[in-house]
Amino acid sequence: MTRLVFAALLIVTEIVSAEDWPQFRGTNCSGVSHSTAPLPTEFSDTQHVKWVVKLGDGIGSPVIAAGRVFTSAMLDDKTLGLVAIDAKTGEKLWTRSWPIGDVDEIHATNSHAGTTPAADDERVYFYFSTLGMVGLDAKTGADIWQQQLPIPYFIFKWGAGMSPVLYKDLVLFCQDDDLHPAIYAFDKRTGRIRWKDDRNDMAVNYSHPVICETPTGDEIVVAGTGLLIGYDPATGERLWHARTLLRNIKTTPVSRDGIVYISLQSKGIASQWLASIDRAETGNSDNKVTKDEVQKFFGKRPVPEEFYKKTFDRGDLNHDGVLEGRELDIAFLPPGNPAGASFDAPVPEDEFVIAVKGGGRGDVTKTHVLWKHATKHTDHIVSPLVVNDRMFLIKCGGIATCFEIDKGTQLYGPGRINNAGDYFASPVFGDGKIYVAGENGNIVVLRDAPSLEVLAVNDMGESILGTPAIADGALFIRTRKSLLRIE
Repeated sequence: MTRLVFAALLIVTEIVSAEDWPQFRGTNCSGVSHSTAPLPTEFSDTQHVKWVVKLGDGIGSPVIAAGRVFTSAMLDDKTLGLVAIDAKTGEKLWTRSWPIGDVDEIHATNSHAGTTPAADDERVYFYFSTLGMVGLDAKTGADIWQQQLPIPYFIFKWGAGMSPVLYKDLVLFCQDDDLHPAIYAFDKRTGRIRWKDDRNDMAVNYSHPVICETPTGDEIVVAGTGLLIGYDPATGERLWHARTLLRNIKTTPVSRDGIVYISLQSKGIASQWLASIDRAETGNSDNKVTKDEVQKFFGKRPVPEEFYKKTFDRGDLNHDGVLEGRELDIAFLPPGNPAGASFDAPVPEDEFVIAVKGGGRGDVTKTHVLWKHATKHTDHIVSPLVVNDRMFLIKCGGIATCFEIDKGTQLYGPGRINNAGDYFASPVFGDGKIYVAGENGNIVVLRDAPSLEVLAVNDMGESILGTPAIADGALFIRTRKSLLRIE
């Protein structure tokens, strides 16, 4: 059997329907539904609701495959659940549960049910820090495989938030934590690790892998500390990198027609440590950081010595037990990867949009960056939406900005979308409309157009942090305590 025929067979056997939304932000994490089915403009938690399922607390996004919806939820304070629901009727098909175990404290905005599963017609794939990655039977919830992974460590209290992504017969997972940053490629059927890349040149990041289609073949592209990296899907080899990013990234890029589009906001490692540790109630606001301040900030659980060796001790150039000035950046940026830090020059722009062409080899910083523009209107969590040759951004406060993707020229904004507040969910597109969910529970509907036009602001009655899904002519909206089908 030729490699071409074998690849074609893999695509056929692992096919995902165009009506499915198989992972975070749907196909290739794009947030775009290509279905022509009509979607509602005006709705609420009672209007145009086909069904609602009450769940425990959760901020992960729903996914849909083969007529089943999957989402995570806290069943009680110590138990994590994964729930399968019939997409048409709202009937609960099965629930799996696991004890969360001995976990670190997380920020109140977060939830231990904070990751998004991925699914196809046969299996559902799910990650939790103390569980590792599991593959379950999509029909029954029965175990198929489990892979234990290093339990991630985060000095800041947001916690683990990364989710699996599907590519042909692989489950991709990137976890850039503060101790064991790595990307893994699992075999969908067996859970065997096909390849792994240690990303010890990274600080903590929260960006998902995306697939970039190029004339020389598909590439897995992952954003991280200072670097955008293109991987060989078969081997995990780093094919290229662009030194275009900053200290860390929480947004997920969008890949379209061989080009990767990124929006980024990062205030810098030193600034983050001073703001979060030195100026916390447990700090002393002297623009310095000590190990004692770090431990007081983190709480009763001892900070691993491995963390200090990897970071603090590296930056403590004069061995006085104090980090200050450039020592902070040296401590928390990997050697050889300054990631936009500028010790002896003005701080670079820390908010920008950028387009990078895939398909290069080696360092492509000077050859494959198509455009890069500083802007003050990106968000540090909300990912961009690229549709109809436009790049749409939303940032906290309900501020929208839009760029054309050929040169990155700004089309409109900053403009208000009539819903001030915080945003954690990323925008999604379907039926000519953009849906933007706010933490306050309002979903703003915009017309997809080269000018800003608000069509409706819809109150869902409960906070929303998970990104809505679109499938089967409906919106699937995960509030903190419920899942609703709107059509």
